[in-house]
Amino acid sequence: MTKKRIFFGLLAMVLAYIGYLLYIFVLSPKTNLQSIYLIPKDAVFVIESDQPVESWKKISQSDAWKHLNKNDYFATLTENIQKVDTIFNNNHKLFEFFDGRSLFISIHMVSQKDYGIFYVLDLKRIAKLKLLKTYLNTLLDEGYTLSKRNYHDHEILEIYDRSSKETMYMAFVKNQLIASYTHNLVEAAIDQYKEPYLGRNLNFLEINKKVGYEDLFRLYLQYDFLDDYYKRFSNKPADWIKNASENFLFSGFSFDLDGNSAITANGFTNIGFDNENYLEALQKSGTAKRTIPKIAPKRTALYISYGFDGFAKFYENFETVQKENNTVQFENYRAGIEKVEKFLKIDVKENFVNWIGDEIALLQIKSDLSKGENDLALVLKVNDINSAKTNLDFVLKQIKKKTPVKFKAVNYNDHNINFLSIKGFFKILLGKRFENFDKPYFTMIDDYVVFSNNPNTLKSMIDGYLIEETLSTSGDFIDFNKKFDSESSLFAYSNIPVLYDNMYVLADRGTKNQLRKNKDFIICFPQVGFQLTPEDNLFESKLVVDYQDIEKVKTKAQFENSSKLNTVLHSSNDEITDAVFKLRPIYPTDLNAKRFTKRYSNGSIRFEVELKDGLKHGRYREYYKDGTEKITGRFKKDEQVGTWKYHDAQGKPVHKKKF
Repeated sequence: MTKKRIFFGLLAMVLAYIGYLLYIFVLSPKTNLQSIYLIPKDAVFVIESDQPVESWKKISQSDAWKHLNKNDYFATLTENIQKVDTIFNNNHKLFEFFDGRSLFISIHMVSQKDYGIFYVLDLKRIAKLKLLKTYLNTLLDEGYTLSKRNYHDHEILEIYDRSSKETMYMAFVKNQLIASYTHNLVEAAIDQYKEPYLGRNLNFLEINKKVGYEDLFRLYLQYDFLDDYYKRFSNKPADWIKNASENFLFSGFSFDLDGNSAITANGFTNIGFDNENYLEALQKSGTAKRTIPKIAPKRTALYISYGFDGFAKFYENFETVQKENNTVQFENYRAGIEKVEKFLKIDVKENFVNWIGDEIALLQIKSDLSKGENDLALVLKVNDINSAKTNLDFVLKQIKKKTPVKFKAVNYNDHNINFLSIKGFFKILLGKRFENFDKPYFTMIDDYVVFSNNPNTLKSMIDGYLIEETLSTSGDFIDFNKKFDSESSLFAYSNIPVLYDNMYVLADRGTKNQLRKNKDFIICFPQVGFQLTPEDNLFESKLVVDYQDIEKVKTKAQFENSSKLNTVLHSSNDEITDAVFKLRPIYPTDLNAKRFTKRYSNGSIRFEVELKDGLKHGRYREYYKDGTEKITGRFKKDEQVGTWKYHDAQGKPVHKKKF
């Protein structure tokens, strides 16, 4: 009887426990809370994964992550993630317990120079088990201490790491487990979950509903706080960050990682209510194939393409959007256009808008000709090159009538370079994004009109086109471009090694030191691309970040220095030859200048030459560092003529040649 009583007693306890589990998992009222409700409203980034353990394994084992973790700066950025990974890896049962549950990770600025990471794990009904907290406690080894405190009717567990002397804060809110190394974030989540921000923000929900769920993880970006996050890394304002914050509301991407560690993200972006009007106009104006790589040099660091069904349609939408959004701004815009039209007696739509085709682009180029500068170009695809030429010739004729500018076209490798002396024209026509092109030079290459403030940029592009060294002939670009739709409204492409060189040229000494130190961790992502395509009232978005082994990147430079400068040659017995008159080419940035002068580092004149229409025309003199005359001669229309003389260091003529 005693054995039977014990047996039935145990059976009753088992049945009671099973009943308890049935009630917890089946019969109890569903009071599940959505994870997004707990994320504090000032999140800059939100990452979501349905398979967090498998996703993290794939990321942490990728070649890109392993390479980046060799960098001290990157290791510091991911410090909090590494801490969580350490806890999980030191406690494999805990690691397995959390697998297959939805995880959210968000990043927040907690001070001007520091950010915190916040975690939300959906435990579903298992969160109701009171044994769960005890179970978590038993999984922690002697390296950790667990303590508890109450905050607004919620118990916060504090897991103290004895070795690092840091604390992770955890709490259970209904079916959700929340955690952070920043206690403020856990407390903020508890304070706001009944009146959530992101979970009730219609702009966020619009993006959230569209993002796919089949890939590695999802990432959401809230542009309102992007400026604050950027200040964590630099005190210098960045125009592209400011533009993004002002023009966009949210982006959502579904990320995946291929076997080569290339990151691909597909998603959607909505535009802000106070966005620059051309974004809204782009959204309404269709798409176009990208063809400007046909003339964009391989040395292009940045290529930003705007595509539409036709520029005339975009321009009409641009005017309509301005008129609807801001009447005063539209009136100022029209006043600027009418002022130009009245002064020059031209028609902007007829003489400009109507011949522009379905793509315009901004290019940043590393030029062999413009040392110490980043070359910028505005490229307009044309419907009819003859119509473009006729209308631009008419505009130039009107400029000559109405202004004192007397500029003759300069011919460079059978391409005429002209000067468009209309101050601020492109800013008036297309907005402040194009304000850098103020009184630019321009030329025609194939079916494109190219504008730049620096004529050497145009010469560089002409050279690249003639020798077929363009993006369209680059195998790397061709393969990378295939990862995107062939048509888009906005497409941004960057060749990171070339962009790195451009940044380095303009950087101060301290920044150059940092760039050199981190070069291998920057250029290991040699190509980055971003695409926007209209869908309903949103932009369908795509981001691709290519990763390559750093040694492979270094063997695949996108360009070589093609301006091979002639050097002064002497025979082995120091006999001076005619080679001393093979002069380095010059590239004046002002084609109206009457003289071009180059100086030594000590400030003394190295050489000077007279110019006419941007060409060497007149007397040429070259000097030693002490000012003694070295070479003298004359040019006529860029050709050496007459008798040229070479002088020794004492100024005595020792060699001459008649041209």
